[in-house]
Amino acid sequence: MEPTHEPESLSPPQIAAIRRSMTSGRMALTRRGLLRAGGAGAFAIGGLGALSGCGIPPAGRAEADNASEDHSDDEKRVNFSNWTEYMDVTDDNKHRPTLEEFRRRTGITVKYTEDINDNVEFFGKIKPQLAAGQDTGRDLICVTDWLAGRMIRLGWMQQLDASNLPHAYTNLGKGFRDPDWDPGRAHSYPWTGIPAVIAYNKKATGDRKVTSVSQLLEDPKLKGRVGMLTEMRDTVGLTLLDMGKRPETVTADEYDAAIARLQKAADRGQIRRFTGNDYTGDLSSGDLAACVAWAGDLIQLQADNPEIEFTIPEAGYMISTDNLLIPSKARHKKNAERLIDYYYEPKVAAKIAAYINYVCPVDGVRAELAKIDKDLANNPLIIPDDEMVAKSHAFRLLSSKEETAFEDKFAKLTGV
Repeated sequence: MEPTHEPESLSPPQIAAIRRSMTSGRMALTRRGLLRAGGAGAFAIGGLGALSGCGIPPAGRAEADNASEDHSDDEKRVNFSNWTEYMDVTDDNKHRPTLEEFRRRTGITVKYTEDINDNVEFFGKIKPQLAAGQDTGRDLICVTDWLAGRMIRLGWMQQLDASNLPHAYTNLGKGFRDPDWDPGRAHSYPWTGIPAVIAYNKKATGDRKVTSVSQLLEDPKLKGRVGMLTEMRDTVGLTLLDMGKRPETVTADEYDAAIARLQKAADRGQIRRFTGNDYTGDLSSGDLAACVAWAGDLIQLQADNPEIEFTIPEAGYMISTDNLLIPSKARHKKNAERLIDYYYEPKVAAKIAAYINYVCPVDGVRAELAKIDKDLANNPLIIPDDEMVAKSHAFRLLSSKEETAFEDKFAKLTGV
């Protein structure tokens, strides 16, 4: 791949968007127990300071420069950094069953570290080593698609060897196979999918269904009781879909039209507020009758409140992913690839899906998940059916200049 020559320092609108995400958005709360584990707020300042104080060097590294001698055959270990509560664990918190089974089967010990509290903080932590062409000390990391795309573009992630990934290659769900930020999944495999859909409280709507963004933005019976997310790609993406436009190919003019539509609804009081993950309490209480919501929240919300329902809009829904990648100069590349492949075995993937309750990207997992929990196996928020998969959309990769402009306009809309 050609190294990029695009400056990668973050603009004020980008930093503001990331700060929103860490304090009230998906980065902050949708991974189970993240706030219980602590640190999101504390880490945020250092991470943002590191990124705003000095940009990424103006040129990335060619991928050929990123390979290093692989010690996998001699050193039976792999260092894996992941998000908090993103891996199965026993009730006493002493054992991680799937990781221990991997060690028993392969002889490879996994040093598993929950040191990703948000994308920006983690990027600030590993950026100096990546920029200098040094080993980060990690063989496998898990980051959200926008950051994965940025690091791939810079040439800082290694291309995967398909010969070490037979299960992953075969079992990767068709909806996840070809993101624009990593065509053909040459450098990454998704750990999980994170859909944004419509949720509503049946009691608050008088048993009326809410099925579209048009209804959210225009139904007078919902006026003042609608919530939209402070995550730009989810709120604008769903609005674009409702307007018959594709987030995968959105132009500046189309984006502006979506912003104008949202602004009109906000000005006339249709939208109560733009929220982060804190919509959950308002939706449960009925203060919000309907809103845009993250699927990872809804499974728990529905368990606690039978009045909560969700809708997959006919126009489609937005999905993002958290992804497994191998950084440049990783010491145990083959071992990391074997670990990725292990988690694409349906029986293993089912155990992860049962624990984290997000969309599983592994085909063939339903039967295995049903052995653990039949309700989860039949939940389209964990295992989407073909119709739901066909309705999924992802926001296209933005250049740094585009992202600055888009986030600035969205910040003016939301007032956040």
